[in-house]
Amino acid sequence: MTQNNRFLLVLSCASLSIMFSMGVRQGMGLFLEPITFSLGVDRETFSLAIAWQQLILALPFFGVLADVLGFRKVALLGGVIYGGGLWLASQSETAWQLYANLGVVVGIGIGFSGMIVVMGAVGQVAPPERRSTAFGIVTVAFSIGMFIMIPLLQFWIERYGWNSALATAGGMLIVASLLALGLPGKPSSAENNSPSKSEPELSMGKTLSGAGTHSGYLLLNLGFFVCGFHVAFIGTHLPAFLQGEGVSASAASWALAMIGLFNIFGSLIFGRLGDSLSKKLLLSLLYALRVVVISLFLVIPLSDFTAIVFGAAIGFLWLATVPLTSGIVAQVFGTRYLTSLWGIVFFSHQLGAFLGIWLGGRVYDSTGSYTTIWLAAIALGIVAAVVHLPIREQPWNPTVPEPLTATVK
Repeated sequence: MTQNNRFLLVLSCASLSIMFSMGVRQGMGLFLEPITFSLGVDRETFSLAIAWQQLILALPFFGVLADVLGFRKVALLGGVIYGGGLWLASQSETAWQLYANLGVVVGIGIGFSGMIVVMGAVGQVAPPERRSTAFGIVTVAFSIGMFIMIPLLQFWIERYGWNSALATAGGMLIVASLLALGLPGKPSSAENNSPSKSEPELSMGKTLSGAGTHSGYLLLNLGFFVCGFHVAFIGTHLPAFLQGEGVSASAASWALAMIGLFNIFGSLIFGRLGDSLSKKLLLSLLYALRVVVISLFLVIPLSDFTAIVFGAAIGFLWLATVPLTSGIVAQVFGTRYLTSLWGIVFFSHQLGAFLGIWLGGRVYDSTGSYTTIWLAAIALGIVAAVVHLPIREQPWNPTVPEPLTATVK
């Protein structure tokens, strides 16, 4: 198989896998109302289960394991665990079962088969000049899955109940786990392993240690923390927020679906731009635009129409951060340990996700309103727009100490 055909195979299998798995994950917010009503628990309980799921799935351990054992085995195992966890969650009758099944087991399954592992697999085989675009295509697949799966999950919930919807989604994901067979095995030391092929290959420990003192890498972690807060809070609580403001359940689910649809365009456009323009400046622009969109959403009167428009607008900016953020990591540190390095950045993203989901439920149960969290999202967006500006995008030179403070370049 030629290198180009291998790249296309891995990209196709990775994209289809993400389409199914992340499409289902992004629909978890649809289960908030039916599960809390059925089990007699408050929003904070459901939010905490999803928050633990978001945190567990991003443990850097999964990226390290994929770098050591290979992407194929790890992703295949993860798909089976993910599907089985959803089936177990469908049988939950108490809050603790919800935490264990929907939180822990599903979180582990996604961790083995989700974005950390799949993006690392694509990064290993993508030519450097097409890497940002390839990451954008995987993110587009995420969006297509969101656009397809959210209305489908809503249909299953309304027609068959939340239990059957979760069980059905679990069975589908077990079948889809076979796509992992198209991913590469253990990374080869001969494939784009360092920022410069003339440099000797560094150990994982040396690379991780260097990243830990690299100012740009630390700032990327901070920025992606904000991204996680935004997308997880909105993805989990938007349907309930909209319905509480008088928007119909159908329009609320379509607002989420519009996020997925318009993220296709955002991810493709920003991923393509990232191949030729400064990724850090594009990231600053993205976060600034998020601030504008959320601010307008809070002051414009809500209706079914404006809810769907908000979904489209925030969707355009939704995960366009992924190809740019992962692209900077690969550009600076190379791809040999991209999965591990990307996994750490993604963990920061999910720390933000944990807080966004949990605080959303906690604040609502305490105040009866999401206003405080919306304002926090605006403030964090401003911070993220600023912190990307000092990042240095030049390849890392392990022989030159990296200062913890960088100048804007």
